[in-house]
Amino acid sequence: MARVLITVHLGRHFRIFGHYDYKVLLDMGHEVHIAANFKNEIDQFEDPRVIKHQIDFDRNPFSFSNILAYKQLRDLLKRYKYDLIHTQSPSGGAITRLAARNERKNGTKLIYTAHGFHFFKGAPLKNWLLYYPIEKWLSKFTDCLLTINDEDFNCAMKKGFKFNYVFKINGVGIDLNKFKPQKEEKKKELRTDYGFRDEDFILIYVAELSNRKNQEMIINVINKLKKEIKNIKLLLVGTGKYKNKYQNKVKKKCLEENVLFLGYRKDVPNLMLLSDIAVSTSKQEGLPLNVMEAMATGLPLVVTDCRGNRDLVKNDENGYVVKVNDIDEFTNKVIKLYSSADLREKFSNSSLIKIQDFSVEKVTNEMKRIYNLFLKNK
Repeated sequence: MARVLITVHLGRHFRIFGHYDYKVLLDMGHEVHIAANFKNEIDQFEDPRVIKHQIDFDRNPFSFSNILAYKQLRDLLKRYKYDLIHTQSPSGGAITRLAARNERKNGTKLIYTAHGFHFFKGAPLKNWLLYYPIEKWLSKFTDCLLTINDEDFNCAMKKGFKFNYVFKINGVGIDLNKFKPQKEEKKKELRTDYGFRDEDFILIYVAELSNRKNQEMIINVINKLKKEIKNIKLLLVGTGKYKNKYQNKVKKKCLEENVLFLGYRKDVPNLMLLSDIAVSTSKQEGLPLNVMEAMATGLPLVVTDCRGNRDLVKNDENGYVVKVNDIDEFTNKVIKLYSSADLREKFSNSSLIKIQDFSVEKVTNEMKRIYNLFLKNK
């Protein structure tokens, strides 16, 4: 049995994104420790099978608070002699790799999952000038890099990084028992329960309310769509620091009846089931879970052309991919889907086939193979 540490910057990761990794390790019979910042209510997480450690990570990798996090992590690594460390998220990943340099000299292996490099096609020049050199330097302290999209994988292979191993995996996996194909009878039932009408045309976007997720674009799209589709509704599911900004924009454009801010929700599967189309207007992604959840529900998709989105959505196969901030084209694609039930069905069927490769079972098997590579003698 090996002793393994998983680190991320915020505790919500274990509940929302990375909970399968620690479960894989538990199922393999290893002792699992997790470390993150669990202080905020949304970041609280409990599982009696793991040993939990509070590390005061700050989401901003350049925050002075991360100096404390580094010291806390160094103390933790000295106290426990981990056989393997698996770190995820930009700030948590950088601090963990710095803190674990001595442990790696003594045989500890370190895996880093990049949920989307900050340097990417179309990123600001400052991202390339700042984050690329840092990641290239940190690659010297990383035994294995896991990427979750084609662009990051190709970048890691071609840009002179020092990783010993680079693998591409299909994200964190999607639970196909939780997100199930939409059925018309269930859709009508849920609409009644949630106070929507059968004739409403409902778009759903599950994402943090932020500049990166770019809800401003979809609000502008709805402002155009309401002239063509009188019964249009947009469900914005999530919280974030841009909430007030986006709410004010909706109010200014008199879209209160069309754009609904639902906040943080635990009933996302039901909200997907009662919707007609899933959308994403994001500027940057790794491999978006919200898009995978929509695919597992069988929803047609209209998304922006950014890394991650284009790994999952193929034009004219299971949805449409539109340039970031091309409001007119995005509007046209939604109208095209609204106007054709046959097209929506075609895209739905395609998504249900494509998503099988991203099931949690397949990702779990891949992670077992990777963990065994580094724990084969434990």
